[in-house]
Amino acid sequence: MQNKLQELTDRLYQEGLSKGKEEADALLARSREQADKIIADANAKAEEILSQARRDAEALRAKVEGDIKMASAQVLQATRRDVENLVIAKVSDEKVGAAMSDGAFLKKVITEVASKFSAQQACDIALVLPESLHAELEPFVKGELAKTLSKGVSASFTKKIAGGFTIGPADGSYFISFTDESFKALIGEYLRPVTKKLLFG
Repeated sequence: MQNKLQELTDRLYQEGLSKGKEEADALLARSREQADKIIADANAKAEEILSQARRDAEALRAKVEGDIKMASAQVLQATRRDVENLVIAKVSDEKVGAAMSDGAFLKKVITEVASKFSAQQACDIALVLPESLHAELEPFVKGELAKTLSKGVSASFTKKIAGGFTIGPADGSYFISFTDESFKALIGEYLRPVTKKLLFG
């Protein structure tokens, strides 16, 4: 009887042990599967983050390169324009400034322009001349020019004009500029394409 009880106890023990081992193995297998899935998910997420970081870095690099190229092009264009302006100013400023401040030359130009203006406009003419040529041009306007024109002419002098003159109706409704600045701007526009070609091909 004792043997049978021992046998039964041993068999129950072995069966319980076997069943516990199977459950433990199944639990361990499920745990390993879950751990493998967590690791796989973590690796996938890490790869996704790295891929996004690479894409962001590439987009930033492309943007920075684009910005640098655009800024370089703008700086180059501005530098070229500055060089053009310097060359044009050097060529035009001295010659135009000298011509438009020469009393004898201005008398010829004023006579020609005022004669055409007087012939086309049925009104008195007003001139604005440089203050620096007041002594030389005032007698010319009141004498020689007044005799040449069919209408009246008056002149005022200002320090705002370095050379050249403006002309218009005496009522001040409008005026036409023949100042050194307007001539420099006009000549500069004609010189600009030639200067650009000579300097930069």
